[in-house]
Amino acid sequence: MAVKIRLKRLGKIRAPYYRIVVADSRTKRDGRVIEEIGKYHPTENPSFIEVDSDRAQYWLSVGAQPTEQVTAILKLTGDWGKFKGDKDAKSTVQVAEAKAAFVADESKKPVLKPKAEKPAKAEEAPAEAADADETTTDEA
Repeated sequence: MAVKIRLKRLGKIRAPYYRIVVADSRTKRDGRVIEEIGKYHPTENPSFIEVDSDRAQYWLSVGAQPTEQVTAILKLTGDWGKFKGDKDAKSTVQVAEAKAAFVADESKKPVLKPKAEKPAKAEEAPAEAADADETTTDEA
């Protein structure tokens, strides 16, 4: 049985994402697989690549043939170099930066106000405005 390491397409039209799978070469592209060994999301920036290195090394060692696309991915993760005997093979996959934690701006007033405070503030507002006018005339 000829075994291939290839991509299995998932997702919607124009929004693909792939699983890196080990399958018999005679099965359909998205058909039955022997094992899933990774994920690849090309639409993200940078592309998300995740490969189970141990399983990839095992399948390469027993003769599974990767497709051109999977070979390129394995070269990025360093697994292809390890398989070929390069002990210094390293992953060159770019990792997305973590999103910064949301911090509310304390200088701005909150948009939502409790219902009970609305009438009380409406009565106090004209009195405060009158006090403000008196202080400005006293200073002048």
